[in-house]
Amino acid sequence: MSEVVIPPAVIAIGRNYPEHAQEMGGAVDPNPIVFMKNPACVIGDGQAIVIPAICERPAPQVDWEGELAIEIGTTCKNVREGDALGMVRAYRAANDVSARWWQKQGSGGQFCRGKSFDTFCPLSQPTRAERVANPQLLRIVTRVNGEVMQDASTADMYHSVAKIISVLSDGTTLLAGTIILTGSPAGVGAARKPPVFLKNGDIVEVEIPGVGRVRNPVQSEK
Repeated sequence: MSEVVIPPAVIAIGRNYPEHAQEMGGAVDPNPIVFMKNPACVIGDGQAIVIPAICERPAPQVDWEGELAIEIGTTCKNVREGDALGMVRAYRAANDVSARWWQKQGSGGQFCRGKSFDTFCPLSQPTRAERVANPQLLRIVTRVNGEVMQDASTADMYHSVAKIISVLSDGTTLLAGTIILTGSPAGVGAARKPPVFLKNGDIVEVEIPGVGRVRNPVQSEK
């Protein structure tokens, strides 16, 4: 299992891939859709995603979202888009685990609760930024029990990595060590017919070739 360092903040972007926005019944937005995850929900490769009892009610709902994560290396503010990639210390593969009822119905329409249960942010080990030639030319693959569920390119992002950093830093200090999740492509469980959600005994894996892989067993709290 990999060592886990709790970041000062975890900021995430919603509906940043047009096909994912469409499968969830929404649309991309001219401005990045921003929400937070509790930093305490970060876990590493090999650690279990634990489905809490509260996420078994009113029905199974815990979903995967494979994503590219950015690790900010320098405390920064008001970063120009052209300078933004220089603020990145490392890239990681991430899983924005989401409890859909709590995301959509259980918290007044706010995403944070459904995204922040303990263990809901698996991150791979970091790959230094200089080893990633272009963060917009990466492949994201999510597998559940070996079956490919998501397979897409970061070229499909609506808001680029550089734009996300620039927008988030506008008027706001981003602390060194902050993790930014850049959005998930199409293929999540909630959009399938019928829906497919994570359950006890599953293995979920997010791999970004050239960046990293995070692989986690799933356990039910009860």
